[in-house]
Amino acid sequence: MTLRVTGGPPAQPGDRQTVKATRMLLAGELTRIRAGALAWRNGLGALLAGLIGFGLIKGRSDVTQLRPGFAAVVGALLLTALIVGGAAAVLLMRAAYGRPYAVSLRKIQNTSTADPVEAARRAETDASERALHIGVVFSFACMALLTGAVGLTWYGPEKDKPRIEVHLSNGARQCGEIVALSAGQLTLKTAQGQVAVDLTQADSMTPVDSCTPARG
Repeated sequence: MTLRVTGGPPAQPGDRQTVKATRMLLAGELTRIRAGALAWRNGLGALLAGLIGFGLIKGRSDVTQLRPGFAAVVGALLLTALIVGGAAAVLLMRAAYGRPYAVSLRKIQNTSTADPVEAARRAETDASERALHIGVVFSFACMALLTGAVGLTWYGPEKDKPRIEVHLSNGARQCGEIVALSAGQLTLKTAQGQVAVDLTQADSMTPVDSCTPARG
């Protein structure tokens, strides 16, 4: 079976205008992507700075006030946000400014395409576009991780405060968090509410990690 290739119809003025506009669009595509990456970098940087500033306005500022398990989760979220945010920054800078080394002339000369310079520019355009897309996704992921860490720091369960157990002379005992101490009277926060203890009737006081129910 023999295939014969023949010439197509002659190009029309509209076809030439379309090809010319397409070449101009492709020639300036890398510049447009670089400018867009720079704008995205500045905008996302401003959003991230605003999020960090908002996280410092109110709420707990020390993760040691949280229960140990929740404090560990906050630390993991912050570490992951740091890694993801660093990767996002590198990708956005890669998209905005390119790779930090010169183009290899030998690599361009060894290419099999008719226009090696155009092929190299096309490859760099595609790489910058991918870096921009991934960098934007990573930036929003970093913001989500930071938001989760700040929210957990604000609203996570508070670490148990030190408790004290007071043994009274009549054999009874009271255990709870210290609320106030004045005029020989100790106020404790217990499971039943606040209880006032007369220290003149106390035989001993012992710090405890938690209050256990009295044995019958």
